[in-house]
Amino acid sequence: MAGSNPDTYTGHVEPGGPAASRELPGLRVTKVSVGPMDNDAYVLECVSTGEQLLVDAANDADRLLPLVPRLTTVVTTHRHPDHWQALAEVVRLTGATVTVAHTLDADPLPVRPSRTVEHGDSVVVGDRSLDVLHLRGHTPGSIALLYRADGADPHLFTGDCLFPGGPGNTEKDAGRFRQLMDDLEERVFGPLPDSTWVYPGHGDDTTIGAERPHLAEWRARGW
Repeated sequence: MAGSNPDTYTGHVEPGGPAASRELPGLRVTKVSVGPMDNDAYVLECVSTGEQLLVDAANDADRLLPLVPRLTTVVTTHRHPDHWQALAEVVRLTGATVTVAHTLDADPLPVRPSRTVEHGDSVVVGDRSLDVLHLRGHTPGSIALLYRADGADPHLFTGDCLFPGGPGNTEKDAGRFRQLMDDLEERVFGPLPDSTWVYPGHGDDTTIGAERPHLAEWRARGW
């Protein structure tokens, strides 16, 4: 699979540029930027079985398809169209049998999910499992995927719910913003250590430790 040396992975990929890969215990992660909005798509490959899960078939199916020769599952983190432009084509051409989204964000998707999930569910790829975190506010059914393995640092795929510098857009809706902040504090910053690596839906990666000092600042600015 195309990508960078795992020792040099930084979480930065360029729009239209090469993918970047890293090895986690039991899981290989490949990140690529696709589409005009610099969407991040993530291929998660079980090291022992070779089965693959794609987080957000966001755009540019022709770029995604060479990365997913053994794709079994596609997870859509939320309903916004920039995160599923390539979903129908990727599913059709790979034969992926499992498509996943939260119940509340399922209806707008171009491929009806074969499985809808709720907070606390899990999604599997090969012999690896990821926990579903429901993070309300950006959309009603936005989800993140949490990977914990073999005593290693956690890894969190956040869609558009958390970025370097703050939570995702809640369109200046105070209630949605409070809900997203509440969920982030209760379900992400509360239980997870600073060493947790964060893979967002656009742009560069970050860590919980890098973002935690700014929680009060985010609350104060109110968006």
